[in-house]
Amino acid sequence: MKATSYSLLASCGFLAALLGSGPFCGAAPTGTGMDFKGPIGLQLYSLRDQFNKDVPGTLDEVRTFGIKYAELAGTYGMPPEKFREELAKRDIEAVSGHFPYERFRDDVEGVGREAKALGLKYAGCAWITHTGDFDANKCREAATVFNRAGEALAKQGVKFFYHTHGYEFQPRRDGTLFDLLLSETNPKYVSYEMDIFWIVHPGQDPVKLLEKYGKRFELMHLKDMKKGTPTGLLTGHTDVANDVALGTGQIDIPAILSAAKKAGVKWYFLEDEAPTSEQQIPESLRYLEQVKLSRPLKE
Repeated sequence: MKATSYSLLASCGFLAALLGSGPFCGAAPTGTGMDFKGPIGLQLYSLRDQFNKDVPGTLDEVRTFGIKYAELAGTYGMPPEKFREELAKRDIEAVSGHFPYERFRDDVEGVGREAKALGLKYAGCAWITHTGDFDANKCREAATVFNRAGEALAKQGVKFFYHTHGYEFQPRRDGTLFDLLLSETNPKYVSYEMDIFWIVHPGQDPVKLLEKYGKRFELMHLKDMKKGTPTGLLTGHTDVANDVALGTGQIDIPAILSAAKKAGVKWYFLEDEAPTSEQQIPESLRYLEQVKLSRPLKE
């Protein structure tokens, strides 16, 4: 290629980001840098409105972000095998996926078949169906469902996980219902995905939870919270506009990433539910490429 052609593309870094090829020109994979090593993917629910209109076109957009790994939340009417083919055409690997609580309770074998068809390593639940406040009875019921689902999925080579959503932090004795859920689920079959937004929203500390439960958290959702958003709430709900680009909100991302690295988190997924997610996703990826992780103070 002529030198003038290279100038049109500005730099090797731009090419690497555009093509999503980490080794290209020696560049690091998109979304990773000197401190944060990932691996980082995208929860495709971030572009749910776009997917509902145009699946292939939206996957093309995901590719232009430089994304090589994805977490799914449905296939938008496309058969699992076909959706996997569309991902593969763009060199995107589906690592994990979210499925409804009722399917883990009533059709875990079906979940397993779908997960295998999609090539998933993990299948998880992001919401325990409940009416009113989440309580101990519902918590124990969910733990039973999760243990059974995890054991059944393990036989198919798929790991089960539960994704935190805030309402699990109802106080109980000297802890919370989340502590009860952890104690009632078998570490052999049940892992966890920490959504840092849904840890901070109910007033909890992601760093302390990572220090307390360590390797139980194999996956993590990275998202930031708009400055001034109320916390200490146990609803599991908030305005999606409270999702902002990483590094621009009120969550201490460097401290959490440092604790996650120490705890052994294996996969990170950027999730941005805001109406402006298309603009914010590239901002968040650039932030992760430049972020400096918190260092412990020397004694």
